[in-house]
Amino acid sequence: MAHLWVRAEQRANEARVGITPEGAAALIARGFRVTVEESGTRALPVEGYAAAGCAIAPEGSWPRAPRDAIIFGLKELPEDGTPLPHRHIMFGHAFKGQHAGRRLLERFAAGGGVLYDLEYLVDADGRRVAAFGYWAGYAGAAVSLMAWAAQQGGGICPPVATFGGRDALLADLAARLARTGARPGALVIGALGRVGTGASDLCAAMGAEVTKWDMAETAHGGPFPEILEHEIFINCILARPGTPVFVPKSALDAPRRLRVVGDVACDPDSDYNPVPVYARATDWAAPVLRVHDAPPLDVMAIDNLPSLLPRESSEDFAAQLLPSLMGLDAPGEGVWGRARAVFDSHMTGGRA
Repeated sequence: MAHLWVRAEQRANEARVGITPEGAAALIARGFRVTVEESGTRALPVEGYAAAGCAIAPEGSWPRAPRDAIIFGLKELPEDGTPLPHRHIMFGHAFKGQHAGRRLLERFAAGGGVLYDLEYLVDADGRRVAAFGYWAGYAGAAVSLMAWAAQQGGGICPPVATFGGRDALLADLAARLARTGARPGALVIGALGRVGTGASDLCAAMGAEVTKWDMAETAHGGPFPEILEHEIFINCILARPGTPVFVPKSALDAPRRLRVVGDVACDPDSDYNPVPVYARATDWAAPVLRVHDAPPLDVMAIDNLPSLLPRESSEDFAAQLLPSLMGLDAPGEGVWGRARAVFDSHMTGGRA
């Protein structure tokens, strides 16, 4: 049976994990080997995995794992250029023209390993089997509202940190908005999907009026002057060939009510970025990038938003993914076979 090696996340401010102790126990009962690395930041303590029967390994020891182990993480690996001989499950961000993704594929080519990209785990109808989308939208809308509230006081969004749970986040945000005495209007594109639903739910919970757009409203391809008539614009559509430009560079100097762009999809280095007014992701220490001063326009583009609520987002994602993990004993079939085909097409297409 397969050996799943759950690595500790190595980037800052990343407390999520893709499998719970209960899920690990279910795999072990099926005959899998499960190794879990120690972690000083993971939202779910390692003791729960040990009690479930997992082997425990030192943090960061995955490069020395047995060659047949499947390394399972969420966010990117350290960019040290080393060859990658293992099979890896993670969000690689490597198949949509991202520059860092090309370097990652070169490492797989050098080591002979395989990337099963979590974004490309799909069922027979092409639907993703597991996603953090709802919590990405929820947290992204929250930080966007924080940015707008900070502007009302003449400032810029301060650093953010992990919240103990949804209730704590809502209480914090309500206090910030109360100091402004107002609520912004927000336009959410992709509102019928998981990401957009999360963003819309957060805005509604805070009393912000939400305009919900999806494919019907964007089918004409733009321009979209309505976006500039809202204080906040939240993009929940992934960059891909044919994606319209929602906020062009010309919007910076145009008359607008728009003050905050929440780019939850966060593909600034993609050739298909639909919000080309910024060129790099933001982070927890500096959640927004001010791209225009008078009037201000801030862009929020944090690429690990669900980790603001790591326990809720981990438990939700893990429940979605577990049925597919159960099929890892046949990695050439089903969702894994389809994900492998995507990887192979990029490796053989001369893009690695």
